[in-house]
Amino acid sequence: MIQVENLVKKFGEFTAVDHISFHVAPGEIFAFLGPNGAGKTTTIKMLTTLLRPTGGTLEIDGLDPNEHPNEVRKRFGIVFQDPSLDGDMTGYENMELHAIFYHVPRKLRPERVEKLLRLFELWDRRKDQVKLFSGGMKRRLEIARGLLHTPKILFLDEPTLGLDPQTRNQLWTHVKHLNQTEGVTVFLTTHYMDEADRVAHRIAIIDHGKIVAQGTPEELKQQTGANSLEEAFLALTGSAIRDEAATSADQLRQVAKMWGNRR
Repeated sequence: MIQVENLVKKFGEFTAVDHISFHVAPGEIFAFLGPNGAGKTTTIKMLTTLLRPTGGTLEIDGLDPNEHPNEVRKRFGIVFQDPSLDGDMTGYENMELHAIFYHVPRKLRPERVEKLLRLFELWDRRKDQVKLFSGGMKRRLEIARGLLHTPKILFLDEPTLGLDPQTRNQLWTHVKHLNQTEGVTVFLTTHYMDEADRVAHRIAIIDHGKIVAQGTPEELKQQTGANSLEEAFLALTGSAIRDEAATSADQLRQVAKMWGNRR
């Protein structure tokens, strides 16, 4: 479903993604893990047509996102790190607007919206403004919205960030159910190692723009002699999860330098 070979993304002299290769099989739950600033989000942006690669090749369901961006966008749904719902609209209105954007046939919209809102336990709140929703409800609505146009792939970029353990567990239960019943391929990133260990079929760990390990959770533990995925992660990356502000500032300095050299 996803094929990546020697993928590179540079911002001037700064290499954010450095010749990475991996594949994701149809119907697989694939976790892409790494410290802050390791290249996870940059990779997702290339896979979802938001950035053009500097080098290498990638395919989504057999299509090159750079050559067929509109066709590729029809094949995936995405939940970004940052909230993207309209808080002044109701849950149903947010779903309906997305259906219009993705050209879901008018006759199919009511049934599809109701099915997903019921699946994510939001049907009874469909007439409420989203700004009245809890954080977990908003995340569930974003995932439901991302599935409205029946995509083959669902990208989840740290979807449970800031949620309490009970809500996190509930959300992943819904995602696993969708994966098992509808065969949706899931590509996720998370900093919660217990989530990746419990949910993912396979994992790739990226550090400093390079993939340092790939395999099932058990294979990664065996490779490092670790008792948990978190221990394996730290052994492979050589550090605890890094300070996001520091890594972001470093990247901004690199980009600023790039633009300065162009003037």
